[in-house]
Amino acid sequence: MGSLTGTRQAGPAGASEDAGREFCRVRQQTEQLCAPLTPEDMMVQSCPEASPAKWHLAHTTWFFETFVLSEFLPNYRPFHADFVWLFNSYYNSVSDQPLKQLRGSFSRPSLAEILDYRRHVEEAMGRLIESGMPRAAEERLTLGVHHEQQHQELLAYDIKNAFWANPLHPAYSKGELPESKPTEMSWIGHEGGLVEIGHSGEGFSFDNERPRHKVFLEPFELGSRLVTCGEYLNFMRDGGYERPELWLSEGWDTVKESGWRAPLYWFHTEGEWMVFTLRGAMSLEQLMDTPVCHVSYFEADAYARWANRRWPMEAEWEVAAATAEAEGNFLESGALHPAGAGTGKGLQQMFGDVWEWTGSAYLGYPGYRALPGALGEYNGKFMCNQMVLRGGSAVTPASHIRSTYRNFFSPATRWQFCGVRLANR
Repeated sequence: MGSLTGTRQAGPAGASEDAGREFCRVRQQTEQLCAPLTPEDMMVQSCPEASPAKWHLAHTTWFFETFVLSEFLPNYRPFHADFVWLFNSYYNSVSDQPLKQLRGSFSRPSLAEILDYRRHVEEAMGRLIESGMPRAAEERLTLGVHHEQQHQELLAYDIKNAFWANPLHPAYSKGELPESKPTEMSWIGHEGGLVEIGHSGEGFSFDNERPRHKVFLEPFELGSRLVTCGEYLNFMRDGGYERPELWLSEGWDTVKESGWRAPLYWFHTEGEWMVFTLRGAMSLEQLMDTPVCHVSYFEADAYARWANRRWPMEAEWEVAAATAEAEGNFLESGALHPAGAGTGKGLQQMFGDVWEWTGSAYLGYPGYRALPGALGEYNGKFMCNQMVLRGGSAVTPASHIRSTYRNFFSPATRWQFCGVRLANR
């Protein structure tokens, strides 16, 4: 990109330049995530939820071309006429799109051409920023940056699953994980009452975080830390995957049909449990005090029932997290895996490490309105058969998360970095 010191036409002083710098930083971070991968790695689509790394590089570029440049940069010329539908994910208002499960068959365009596509769009974005963006364009650019950060996390999920599917189980990264020590679980109480949740309007948020509204909560307690691998292993040893009374009906059907006996990426070999990580396979013994990860909603629910507890509703989680700093083990730490809780008092691990399943269905807040036009498909159309997760994970970009952020997945999904915090009362 060129200089970001052009004349502004709208927006507060310096806003366009700040947005431009963040755009450059995030775009570079995406390519840094792909740096350890070979071109062959970047073609793999190893499960229905996943997409090839090459596709992520193109789709995040497509977003800026489709929703920013095509609307706000006069005389913009698209890089390739077919890319508008080829790299569309699910925006039916824009175009039809290929079936998701076919993305791994896109041997063309080549990786080199997709990188040229990224440079083409970045150069055009530089011209738009230098020309002085209207506020609407700035808001759209910021949305695109957060969209790309979501895909950085998805990239980590998909790389891990692709390397797991490879019989060689290659490692994406090297180095040791931070040492984790046992930490006693305690219960942190909240008086409940009439509270407010949802985004306040300051800074960026997705439309599904709004509007802010009142909710009444009974008094509750949250576990001071996340459930660990060692604790989850006790659930398994007590026949957790063989006891139908612990499971929701659909969950029990899924366990039987899928043959689940442990979290995703756990495997038993030579009398020992191993866990596949982005650093390759590790002994479970090394990870006993780290948060259990890659468990579905169904598994998290069964564990809570086994432990004679429950888990938080999303309003409880948000109220508890509202006064905490959004600090933790994120993508930038380089750990790329959940770490154990610290020795501090109060609630720990509220941000980073693993996305925490809640007992709340993903629905619009009272008075919710999706964004107008095609961008209304970003969140609103998925408000069915999904459950809410909170807090971010070890592969979430640090600047992307906040206490009001609502992630959502279907209850059988396990390939994301998801875990469990218990609730009481």
